[in-house]
Amino acid sequence: MTLLHDGELSAAFDHAARRYDLLTAVNPGYRADLRRSARRLRLPGGGAGLRLLDLGCGTGASTAALLATAPHAEIVAVDASAGMLERAAAKPWPPGVSFVHAPAEGLAGAGAGGGFDAVFAAYLFRNVTDPDAVLAAVRTALKPGGRLAVHEYTLSGSAAHRAVWTAVCRGIVLPAGRLAGDGGLYRHLWRSVLAFDTVHDFTARLRRAGFHQVRALPLPGWQTGITHTVVAAAPDVRQETP
Repeated sequence: MTLLHDGELSAAFDHAARRYDLLTAVNPGYRADLRRSARRLRLPGGGAGLRLLDLGCGTGASTAALLATAPHAEIVAVDASAGMLERAAAKPWPPGVSFVHAPAEGLAGAGAGGGFDAVFAAYLFRNVTDPDAVLAAVRTALKPGGRLAVHEYTLSGSAAHRAVWTAVCRGIVLPAGRLAGDGGLYRHLWRSVLAFDTVHDFTARLRRAGFHQVRALPLPGWQTGITHTVVAAAPDVRQETP
């Protein structure tokens, strides 16, 4: 199963950026589900006094979801695709939102390396070459006890859910991608979900990375068993003290 990686994948997203919002609008509930996952961070006080990281922000749909949940927070949005980031940054944002061009593994070198109260990562982990390295970077970026919410295509492992995902891709996603001139990227989308962790495997991956309070929460509608919010917490220094 051939997948796109690193610079090749970033270039594919660069090319698709201009039409990306139109294609995601075809997915019923796309933005509502992002907002649901952002709310599952349970950020207090509308985010007042908090510093948040939107990791893999794309064209800004996840940033908007985080902002709707925490309108008073400082939000740093990061993406490896210059084209996607340009589309995101061109939208109207309040002064507390900023954008940084960097790969997920390179947060520290981009000046976004630490001090975050929470991290939101939507549709990111199945697109990185080394998910464990990115989880290590996220853990470093979070304050002790900081929260993580991952909104991702993580299949249940059921053959029925794999079949639904493939049917949706063959019937809608792949034809739309070809029509937009981005067939390679959307083939990657389809295959990357099948190749990535099941939700059980991904929660186990977070626990191995040292995260606590790991829970997988379903999303409604046709994405049940296909897309999940996985929430977790970085270790609190007090918990690690002997």
